[in-house]
Amino acid sequence: MTGLKNYLKDPFLKSMYEEIREAGPIRSISVDITHKCNLRCQGCYFFAEGMERAGKNGDEATFDGFIARELERGTNFVTIVGGEPGLVPDRLRKLHANFRVNVASNGLIPIPLEGLESMPIGVAVWGDHATDAQLRGDGSQDYFSQAMSHYRDDPRAFWYYTVAPGCAHEIESVVGQCVALGQPVLFNYYSDIEERGGVLGYRQGFEQVRAEIDRMIEHYPEWIFTTRYFNDVVTSGRLFDQHWGYEVCTNLSNNYTENLDRLAHGAPGNPHFRAYNADFSSTRRCCTGTERDCASCFDTWEHFSWIMVHMRKHLGSQRDFTHWMTTMYVFYLVNRLVDFDEGMKRLPEIHSRLAAIA
Repeated sequence: MTGLKNYLKDPFLKSMYEEIREAGPIRSISVDITHKCNLRCQGCYFFAEGMERAGKNGDEATFDGFIARELERGTNFVTIVGGEPGLVPDRLRKLHANFRVNVASNGLIPIPLEGLESMPIGVAVWGDHATDAQLRGDGSQDYFSQAMSHYRDDPRAFWYYTVAPGCAHEIESVVGQCVALGQPVLFNYYSDIEERGGVLGYRQGFEQVRAEIDRMIEHYPEWIFTTRYFNDVVTSGRLFDQHWGYEVCTNLSNNYTENLDRLAHGAPGNPHFRAYNADFSSTRRCCTGTERDCASCFDTWEHFSWIMVHMRKHLGSQRDFTHWMTTMYVFYLVNRLVDFDEGMKRLPEIHSRLAAIA
């Protein structure tokens, strides 16, 4: 660890490292908190893969038993998905009372504040007002405006912006509107799991999207959770000698039969992780898939984990360690596992340092 000791002579890197050490390790799961949703978004993995049929939606006694089992197993962080979590606020309160959590919402049903005051909420937007309306409905309703109205003054909210490969030209406008609300932006990348092609097709690559996101980082360094390094890893599918796919994905359910050989003999993973269906008992292959080709996965959370478990790969130089350290810190910041206000003050320097070593 000689390299690590040398890298931590840098006070900025050391302070982030110590803050993460103090927050402690994450033993995470994801859970579909309900199988119901008020939208049918084009390209949503949940319905494209038939996850709403993965098991009968568990009742409250089943849900309470699930929480008890996960506490006993040592889980301390839950990514809450679905279905639409805003439909079941009482379940959100139960999870928030027992774990550190992050919830992904479509923004159309305001999640109440009471009992959920410190819960980070990733509010979905899939493009400018027209694109978002078309991808999440029939184009007749302005869902982006509705979500902005619901979360305008909500300090818990950040915007989880999913960008399609051919929609890079919309990024500046969308980000500007989110930042105008005083809320941060984390980018996600449209997977086109239903093979619609055209501007949505992932096979054309994300080069223009990557360049435009980097430009937004330069323009709004105090508001963007995505870093240059993370942007490059997700959109290129490369991490040193690894290429993204099932063989390197780290968020694979540890009790899912089809994963056992891969987890025993493949690349390092998250040994605690499970992706639970809405019956609160059965699990699936990973967060976002059952049968899909992993080449179509550009999911932000799974790529965060890919980088985070590979600290040793990033110890070859201070440049590489800075990439790892800032990725770790931003993940902890998004999920409010470190002091949020102080972390937000760090963002501009994080981005300026990564720009300097790009």
